[in-house]
Amino acid sequence: MVKLGRTIKLRLYLDTIQAGEFLAMTQEYQRLANIVSQWVFDHDFPLSWLKINNHLYKKFRQESALNSQMVQSVFRTVVARYKTVQEQMKQHAYRYKATDNKWIQIPRDLTWLEKPIYFRRPQADLVRQSNYSFVNGMTQISITTLGKRTKLAFTNKGFEDYFQGDWKLGTGKLVHNQGKWFLHIGITKDVADFDREGSPKIVGIDRGLRFLATSYDHLGKTTFFDGQKILLRRKKFLENRRRLQSKGSKSAKKKLKQLAQRENRWMTDVNHRLAKTLVALYGSHTVFVLEDLTNVTFNTEDLPKSLRNSHRSWAFFQLEAFLTYKAQAVQSTVVKVAPAYTSQRCPRCGLIAKTNRHHDTHEYWCAQCQYRCNDDRLGAMNIEMLGQDWLNGVKRPKIQKLTTTG
Repeated sequence: MVKLGRTIKLRLYLDTIQAGEFLAMTQEYQRLANIVSQWVFDHDFPLSWLKINNHLYKKFRQESALNSQMVQSVFRTVVARYKTVQEQMKQHAYRYKATDNKWIQIPRDLTWLEKPIYFRRPQADLVRQSNYSFVNGMTQISITTLGKRTKLAFTNKGFEDYFQGDWKLGTGKLVHNQGKWFLHIGITKDVADFDREGSPKIVGIDRGLRFLATSYDHLGKTTFFDGQKILLRRKKFLENRRRLQSKGSKSAKKKLKQLAQRENRWMTDVNHRLAKTLVALYGSHTVFVLEDLTNVTFNTEDLPKSLRNSHRSWAFFQLEAFLTYKAQAVQSTVVKVAPAYTSQRCPRCGLIAKTNRHHDTHEYWCAQCQYRCNDDRLGAMNIEMLGQDWLNGVKRPKIQKLTTTG
């Protein structure tokens, strides 16, 4: 069995007094979180909430109105945030060009941080039953504030089904956004795990910008997911961002923040829909094979100059996360393979040559056996081949360089 995770979002309806109580509680939670973050930074990043608890719990209980469970929740929140940043730094190594013109990559960890992580917004992570619970026949929610509990109405539109069946409610995050209060609750359910037996389908997926994804399956069928409209919209976001940055006014800075939030919501929606489409297309008992893009940069020679940095900010890892949990829901799985030479290997004769790929025509043309195909399709084909290797028991599938064939 494997745990399937989701997040449901509840809109909370507060009166003026309750809103004041929530704000005071989340501000206190934020204050303690920043104290803990400074302590973690000053003590060589001990990412154990129990260790933090041993050093700070008594002090916080003496000086703060937060109850015991919420103080410990603060510790867990800070540790989780540092672990997220740690993973992000791992995915993006420091790169520089040496004197011999070769690119050097240096892995990064938390010691590269120049200052502690700062929690900018009031927030609170609430433990179910201890800090929040549903009462009066699921018509109200009871939430802990500073020294008391308060009951309020809520709506769960679109998430009604998750309150039934096998879903288990977990920690909730109290969020204040544009004058409205929400509770985001993590939920889990045990589902059957992927079974390697029984000849599962294998789908290689090549991610990029000209095509957001190109898939190649075990039957030899290729599907392209066009990214041209995405690039055009990103160009509009970029133009609006530069226009606002040039003004430098207070109102322009506010609009810049709103623009960034809108772009992030849009990217998230695109990735959600793409992951959903892929899972719907191939269904259950499928191995979705992706390249491990850690520390990988994309070739952008075929993109307009204004968009050549788009790959740096597109949420490829978010797409991977969405595809992973959507695949798990239908007893499928996601496998990551080494990206080396997937765009250079000829699937017919095995020759690897960088010059065989022609970016100007988006074509791969093998100089040895004359095999020709679309370059994005070629990448997906080689990724699918590595998926076959994984299914056959190879733990870390990768392409071995072959520069000539006999």
